[in-house]
Amino acid sequence: MDDRYSRFGARFTRHTGARELMDDLGAALASDRPMKMLGGGNPAAIPGMLELFRRELLRIAADDRELRRMVGDYADPVGEQGFRAALAAMLRAECGWDVGPENIALTAGSQSGFFLLFNLLAGPRAGGGERRILLPLTPEYVGYQDLGVDGELFTARRPLVEELPGGFFKYRPDFAGLDSARDVAALCVSRPTNPTGNVLTDAEVARLADVARGLGVPFILDGAYGLPFPRIVFGEATPFWDPDTILCLSLSKLGLPGVRTGIIIARREIVEAIGAMTATMSLAVGSVGPVLVRGLVASGEIVRASEALVRPFYERRSRQAVEWLQAALGDAPHRIHRPEGAFFLWLWLPGLPIPSAELYRRLKARGVLVLSGHHFFPGLPDDGWRHRQECLRISYAQDADVVREGLAIVGEEVRRAFGG
Repeated sequence: MDDRYSRFGARFTRHTGARELMDDLGAALASDRPMKMLGGGNPAAIPGMLELFRRELLRIAADDRELRRMVGDYADPVGEQGFRAALAAMLRAECGWDVGPENIALTAGSQSGFFLLFNLLAGPRAGGGERRILLPLTPEYVGYQDLGVDGELFTARRPLVEELPGGFFKYRPDFAGLDSARDVAALCVSRPTNPTGNVLTDAEVARLADVARGLGVPFILDGAYGLPFPRIVFGEATPFWDPDTILCLSLSKLGLPGVRTGIIIARREIVEAIGAMTATMSLAVGSVGPVLVRGLVASGEIVRASEALVRPFYERRSRQAVEWLQAALGDAPHRIHRPEGAFFLWLWLPGLPIPSAELYRRLKARGVLVLSGHHFFPGLPDDGWRHRQECLRISYAQDADVVREGLAIVGEEVRRAFGG
């Protein structure tokens, strides 16, 4: 350990899955060698969405008062008031939820929001003891793994694996014993799930919420890719929130990752706590994203555009990517998690002779960036489950030619690993 830094400094400068991802992205952007970026969570540039953002930017730029709200004034520590009021009104109208601006906090992106939220709820207790965030279904989002300020914040469960026709499979939560878990600070799931594209059914979501309620803890639902926007859900699913739920949304997957705007919808006391933490750490959150989309939220156009533009784009791309990947893999042993949302393919290679991290390195050497699946099991004990070393996460959000060419190379390297 480097003695130049505090324990906090050492913890947050070490190598992590999230850091590997962002280092790869930065190196690729700085390199003269073109890389096929199939590893990150960067959304596609969807023409119709870009037109909406351009229209709103021009409107704001022509209005001195709006421009000042966007770039000239500090916002409230829980976020720009006009956006929060508009979002609360939209959620009441679209979803029938009993929420007001006091139930909404904005953060500097989802990652920052989860850092605040997880450390607010979990870790060593002021009165002694320690509690953790329970992930009832893994694999889960790589960005959760290393957010704990003091120690490991997570405990997790292995999924049930359901094999499906056509070379697909699906993870399902194993509810056995879940309601008797101990030392739990909250339950947390993503829907759709990053990395797998899994969408929990309405019944599964309701049952997990009931489990959390029975344990007396919040139910955290990460909807960054989901409902009510950006709506990258390919089947039937209903938006979910109740007063015991902390719903986390984002502007990123609409096509606005650069504005770094995360959204937390929760009980008033949670919102106030997030605001207090934000005021101490950064005074306020930025207003560029909230002011940019406030009109789209107030009119409900954000939901309509998600349904008409965002979801169909990724659903078409998903079908294309599956066809390309299956053709590239040929007879190599493989299964793909059934794509139900988000914009990733989760590839399982049963019996892979090398660890997925080595396959990642071989692909990187050939100019294709993916993510090794071993990063996506935060809180799961290392019990020798080989499955953790047999998976890759592959994004299909980039230009179609890049995705097709990258998947062809993935197929070549997988077949080579199996000796084909």
